[in-house]
Amino acid sequence: MLDLFESHGYQLVLPPLLEYVDSLLTGSGHDLDLKTFKLVDQLSGRTMGVRADITPQVARIDAHLMNRRGVNRLCYAGSVLHTLPSGINRSREPLQIGAEIYGHAGIESDLEVQRLMLDALRLAGVQRMQLDIGHVGVFRSLVRRAALDAELEDELFRAVQAKDMPALAARVQKLDRCTGAALLALPELAGGANVLALAARKLPDFPEIRHALAQLRAIATAMRDGGAEICFDLGELRGLHYHSGVVFAVYAEGCANALALGGRYDEVGKAFGRARPATGFSMDLRDVIAVAAPAAARPSILAPYRPRDAALQRRIATLRRAGETVIVDLPGHEKSRAEFGCKRQIKKSAGGWKIVKI
Repeated sequence: MLDLFESHGYQLVLPPLLEYVDSLLTGSGHDLDLKTFKLVDQLSGRTMGVRADITPQVARIDAHLMNRRGVNRLCYAGSVLHTLPSGINRSREPLQIGAEIYGHAGIESDLEVQRLMLDALRLAGVQRMQLDIGHVGVFRSLVRRAALDAELEDELFRAVQAKDMPALAARVQKLDRCTGAALLALPELAGGANVLALAARKLPDFPEIRHALAQLRAIATAMRDGGAEICFDLGELRGLHYHSGVVFAVYAEGCANALALGGRYDEVGKAFGRARPATGFSMDLRDVIAVAAPAAARPSILAPYRPRDAALQRRIATLRRAGETVIVDLPGHEKSRAEFGCKRQIKKSAGGWKIVKI
């Protein structure tokens, strides 16, 4: 996957596993704070945290360490640690890999990272994917124009995200009729591209909502040949306090949770003193491995132990460079070819060292 990212111009960065909390959590919101394990640094007495997400670290690298103008493409891979698992059968130590684009605010960069995400999953052997796309700008437009207090906004967010219609109906009674009807409609605006036309009829004609629906229509057209089933969900608010626009997730057979997550987070850079438009995705490689179609592995090759035989050593080196697995049969142990999974071996013949079936 990292080779794929590099071929698209993404540079690998390696943020630290452990950082001071005031740096680690800047711009990441309350949710990430709750996920972060914290400890006291014995040298300074300051509180440190084990990263729960690499993306904010990468945003800080773009903003300060690189400080470039224009578009910057970065990728990463590494372990993160969560205080609680983020879903059913999820590990508290995901192996996170992802890619981010900084410095471009257009829909073209959202499309680039979505295509790259699907290509990476296909490369790993994931098949029959569903790409779910939403836009947090719709919900944000409704609650901001209604001038709600933070407590009621949080309650509405939780009800919409959980698609808890009774709880949502009880809370919209405090709002004007137009806003209440729109919020009640959000959880039901999920499905194929026809959902976007339905949303245009059911939601208020606010400029922010028109812009969000136009972006989603553009994505629907551009991703038609992306190799995944496209669905839209305007009630998907995952990462509301972090994301600022289009959000997306990939689902696949064999995984109850989203296999990959991403979206636009233009506002994160403000916390680092350098506002930068940004979009990207990440996934847990443990989940990917669990659902990926296993590659057809070539059986290993067993080689005799003859370190002074130059011709044999050249043959072994050539095979390994070609991608073969060659296991040297060390002397003085019980022979167990089945243990190695070897179905071929190197044997000497009149023409030199040849590969034969065992």
